[in-house]
Amino acid sequence: MNNKVITCVDYFPKQYSGQCRIYSYPYTMNYYRKITNKFPGGLFKYVCEVSLFDESSFKHEFFLRIAQSFPFLKALSVNNRIPQKYKQCRTSNDDNQDPLIIKYFHLIDLTLLCVHADYVEQFLDPTKTSILNNISLYVDYYRLRKATHNFKRNDMRINCSKVTNLRLFGSFQISKHFKAYFPNVKHQ
Repeated sequence: MNNKVITCVDYFPKQYSGQCRIYSYPYTMNYYRKITNKFPGGLFKYVCEVSLFDESSFKHEFFLRIAQSFPFLKALSVNNRIPQKYKQCRTSNDDNQDPLIIKYFHLIDLTLLCVHADYVEQFLDPTKTSILNNISLYVDYYRLRKATHNFKRNDMRINCSKVTNLRLFGSFQISKHFKAYFPNVKHQ
């Protein structure tokens, strides 16, 4: 067999804690939790559930690496309150190139509860991310409202229209703009 041993060490100064991962590759478990910026990449074809956490910003390229490393990803949870740096990834150093759109071909559950509004934008902006129809979204209402400019950014309606199950956290009022943003969600 061609198994490798992969190690990755993270330290979280704000929490005064760290984590050390040691695993054999190929990785055969169906989940991978608390992935950080130090994630080395690779192909994880058995993993369908991933959680991301870090005390430093996730860049657009990091999400691209996640999508490429976990091609059968069904459930993704993001935990990062630090504003996103380098929100777009270009195909080259030429600024005239179109940004790379990250595609999640199997994603059906997306959790964005403990995040900066930049990460809500990362997943709902169709110029950054392509998601499937019939997705479940779990999100903090305040950050959703901020990322969508109070539900008035028309470009985000594309990905928002693909949401069929929406769980909001925090206090909120459902406005007419909100209902138009999520036409496939049954509002109670």
